[in-house]
Amino acid sequence: MCRFCVDKVDDINYKDVKTLMSFVSERGKITPRRISGVCTPHQKRLSEAIKQARNIALVPFASRM
Repeated sequence: MCRFCVDKVDDINYKDVKTLMSFVSERGKITPRRISGVCTPHQKRLSEAIKQARNIALVPFASRM
């Protein structure tokens, strides 16, 4: 089951860094849908929110090596 469908979340906020970081790997990549268990519509909204948060420097593009 999709975590967002269960909680009945309609929109994913790009300012909610704690939630967004749970869907980003330690290398900085967005976790794919088959691994995260998120449905397709929420995965699209999630990736858009992560990209938006990256552009305003709330979420890093990649971690340090």
